[in-house]
Order: sequence, then C-alpha cells, then structure tokens
Amino acid sequence: MMDNRGAIARHAGAAPRARARDGEVPARALDVYVVEDNVIVLESLIAALEELAPVHVVGTAADEGVAVDWLDAGERCDLVIIDIFLRTGSGLGVIAAARRKRPDAALVVLSNYATDEMHARCLASGADRVFDKSRDIDQLVAYCIALSSRAPDDLPH
Repeated sequence: MMDNRGAIARHAGAAPRARARDGEVPARALDVYVVEDNVIVLESLIAALEELAPVHVVGTAADEGVAVDWLDAGERCDLVIIDIFLRTGSGLGVIAAARRKRPDAALVVLSNYATDEMHARCLASGADRVFDKSRDIDQLVAYCIALSSRAPDDLPH
C-alpha cells in the first residue's frame, strides 16, 4: 500500500481558503462526509480540505456498514468522499447506497487504486468523480471549491 500522508499533509496550510471573486457566487461551506479507514490519512485529509476549501466535515466512517447507517440517518450532506478499500465492506457498496439514499449529494472516490478499471467501476456504481490519493489532492480541493460556488440545485446528482 502506498503512503499518502506526505501528499495530503503537504497541502495543509499551503494556501488560504478560496474566496469568491467579483461577479462570482460566494462560496458556501459544503457539508462533507468522509469514508476512509486509515486514521492518519483521514486526519490529514480533513485538515487539508478544511484549510483549503470551504468544507465542513459532518462525519466519518471507516467501514461500509457505519457509512450506510449514517446515510440512512438523513443528516445533511452535500458531498461524500469515499475510499474503495475499507476496514470492512467496500467503497463500491457505499457508493451504491449513497446514490440511492442521497441522490442529490456529490459522490467522489479518493483512492490509491484509481486504475482505469476501478475508475470505470466507480463511475458505473454512481460516483461523480474519481481522484487518486497520491496525485489528485489539488484536483479534489478544486472540485470542492467549484461545488461550493454553485447554487444548491446545481450540485451534481
């Protein structure tokens, strides 16, 4: 398994939070739920996202069952960030459940295993985007900033 701590940690504190420019819709904080089983990666990811993008992490899970239970509870959530390989279960199961239970939430996969085949499987399961943990943190941050600048009705389905 690749170690992502450095890739994610490098981004914490790297730049101030994005602000809307004249004529743009002001950024609003996204309510984000994160499904990640590696505690160090989870903490680094939360720190980076909350520093660099207008997000508020509303909850986390390390396995599929806990994530699905949380999705059932109906808490507000604009974005779900999902790892594929979890302590128990699979991120693919979380994607399918989230798409059914939270059709208006954006769903993204953040994984070390963002191969072409896995990318296709994630999109077929209902993910909106797939990001590689070791290469695409900047793109994930940019995605969050773009989502936060959209009107709620314009978020991906």
